[in-house]
Order: sequence, then structure tokens, then C-alpha cells
Amino acid sequence: MPAETMIAPGFADPVFQSQAAFRALLAALSEPGTLQSVAAEIAPPEGLATATATALLTLADYETPVWLPEALRSGPAGAWLRFHCAAALVGTPAEAAFAVIDGLADEPKLSTFNLGTDQFPDRSTTVIVQVPGLEGGPALTLAGPGILGSCNIAPQGLRPGFTDELRENGALYPLGVDVLLAHGESLIGLPRSTQVEEAR
Repeated sequence: MPAETMIAPGFADPVFQSQAAFRALLAALSEPGTLQSVAAEIAPPEGLATATATALLTLADYETPVWLPEALRSGPAGAWLRFHCAAALVGTPAEAAFAVIDGLADEPKLSTFNLGTDQFPDRSTTVIVQVPGLEGGPALTLAGPGILGSCNIAPQGLRPGFTDELRENGALYPLGVDVLLAHGESLIGLPRSTQVEEAR
């Protein structure tokens, strides 16, 4: 098989590694603003951070459509997800159960994903935002369920206006998307219930 068509392996121990990753993902979304490691000793495909690949390997399957930017969808990342998760890769953000976006890319906006419905708010998209760093950027103040008082995070590489998108998303609660910021082997969760403001 030519090198360019080889698909990197997934979990070596699927049960143990997926359970550990799921616990970390649950902690990220139940304790917003905390840095969670989802290292699972995998070699992610080109274009996906280790944390992103591990999260999708843990959560995605044939029943959960995934949206990727076109460059990822048509490249090694798309092939890897189809092989390991049997996930359908969709071209329309609103069709996705899970999505991966570049924090610096202008599109797609959070509001273009599935925001859930009054009957099924939990069927909204979970959006993984890949950023160049989870520390050292402009500070954001978080408040809401799972946070004692408030806390600050300082991710790098979020597009202009992204804080406004998060604020507008939070205003839709219980509708809205859940967001995971990903870099390397780490994640920070920003569920739809979290209020986000630029730190003063």
C-alpha cells in the first residue's frame, strides 16, 4: 500500500483508552475552563490534534455525522475517521453531530451548526475548535454551572468576534452548541451553559 494511502492506527486498547478519554471529555464539559488531558498514545492523522483525534475516536460512530473543513475531509483525516469510526462525513455544518474547525478560520460560524430543538436540545453539534495554544492568549472570564464563582482561560488563535459567538450561543441555552478547545493532547470545555466574557 502506498505511503500516502496508509491509515494510521487507532486505539491499541479500545475499551480502556476510550473509557479514559471519555472521562476526560466529561470532565472538560462538566468543569468548564479546566485543562484536561486526553492523551491516548495514538498518532493522529495530518490536520487533527491528538486531543481532537482521540475525542472523535471516542465519541463518533456510524450514527454520528462529522463535519470537517474540506481540506481535512478529503485528506488523511477524513480517511482515518471513515476507517476507524465508520462516521459519515457531511458537507453541511447543520447536519453534524460533531465538527472540527480551525480557531482562526473565518467560517463556519458557531450558529451554522445544529443548535438542537426544544424537544431535543441534546442533539446539537459538539464543535471542536483547534487552536495553536490553550495558554498565553487574551484572557476570557467564564462563569456558570460547574464553575465556582468565575475562572479565566487564555487560549491563543481564536478569530476576531469568536467571544461574541460564544456569548450569543450561551444566550440560546438550553439550545446551542457545546464547544471544546483543543491543542496537542489537551482540551478545555465550553458547554452552552457557560457565560463567556473578555476579561477586564
